[in-house]
Amino acid sequence: MANAFIFDVDGVLVDSPHEQAWGEALKELMAKEWRELVPVTGYSPELYTPSVYQRHVAGRPRGDGAAALLAYFNIDDPDGARADLLCNRKQRRIQRLMNRGDFRAYDDALRFLVGAKAAGAKLAAASSSKNANTLLARLDFFGFCCRERLDYEFVTMGTTLPDLFDVNVCGRDCARGKPHPEIFVVAADALGLTPEQCVVVEDAPNGVEAAKAGGMLCIGVARNDDAQLLASAGADWVVNSLDELEPAQIMSRRAPLPAATR
Repeated sequence: MANAFIFDVDGVLVDSPHEQAWGEALKELMAKEWRELVPVTGYSPELYTPSVYQRHVAGRPRGDGAAALLAYFNIDDPDGARADLLCNRKQRRIQRLMNRGDFRAYDDALRFLVGAKAAGAKLAAASSSKNANTLLARLDFFGFCCRERLDYEFVTMGTTLPDLFDVNVCGRDCARGKPHPEIFVVAADALGLTPEQCVVVEDAPNGVEAAKAGGMLCIGVARNDDAQLLASAGADWVVNSLDELEPAQIMSRRAPLPAATR
């Protein structure tokens, strides 16, 4: 029986500005500091798409994501200096976007989260992003519960979204990033559970691969019309919205596989 859910943050719980920040940072660099490189690369602004972000950046530690993005566009980086500059420029961008409040929670994910807690599941947040905790803390979780008329004894006026988690390993420095399972294994260990007792909720193929490599069940949330990619990565359930699944059924493993994975 599954006893816990481990949630990625960006793309699962929060519609964050990460994708936008990476794209804007790279566009700025290619238009200014790196403009002489453009003819010998495969880069043009319109080629940076949600699919490119999901395949090559989403779910990876910041440095790994930068290196993967540069490699995808054939931008030479022999000593890693360009990846470092891209990381720094991206971080400046995302800080501005977060300060402006340019992000939101996914309502279906919050409903699933509180439903899982009400069903007795342990909960963990596990994101490679060092911005994840800032995003979670700034969401108006109590206001959401009031609007949705969700009445649970564990939700009071002072409850924030991070308060719901039994374990939070977001931004933890892991030796290996996704698709290696380390961050999810660390979360399971912190929960005091075996991998087989945990269900990971992910939106990126790299994250799904990490969950399966760690011996965990995985729900793939197709936020970007990428159901087939998530299924191919090994997700046990693929849904467009977490409203399609009941946490209690997942915990007892009675939930049918949605059509996308059959």
